[in-house]
Amino acid sequence: MSEVTVFLPDEEAMVAFGHRVAQVTAGAGLIFLEGNLGAGKTTLSRGIIRGLGHVGAVKSPTFTLVEPYEIGEVRAFHFDLYRLVDPEELEYMGIRDYFDEDALCLIEWPDKGTGFLPKPDLTITITPDNNGRQLKLLPQSARGESWCSALVLEF
Repeated sequence: MSEVTVFLPDEEAMVAFGHRVAQVTAGAGLIFLEGNLGAGKTTLSRGIIRGLGHVGAVKSPTFTLVEPYEIGEVRAFHFDLYRLVDPEELEYMGIRDYFDEDALCLIEWPDKGTGFLPKPDLTITITPDNNGRQLKLLPQSARGESWCSALVLEF
């Protein structure tokens, strides 16, 4: 499957799409979230994490780099690499320990971690326009392709 584009008109639709992403991933995999400041990466992450069953605040990990979520049997990690100065810092924080088969990792600003991040299952690029947000979904694994197929059916 090649790149798929989804248009979402507002924040409510972005959060709802995040819930759907949570369902199709079943709480496991690696998703890169790309887009300029204010594009909606954290809003989408909030939708995904709440879609996994988290109740409460989902804050941007801009200063902590990662926010962990234990949601029953599901482990999710929300990364924001915007303030990362050197990708090698990821090695010092034990980044590789987060990427196992049983966790969902959402990574904002993945380009800041080039060389230290594994290939994602899915890259979502968010572009704002006057009428909402355009999301380009680029599957990069068989799992990512199955997610895209399921997501496209609903949106």
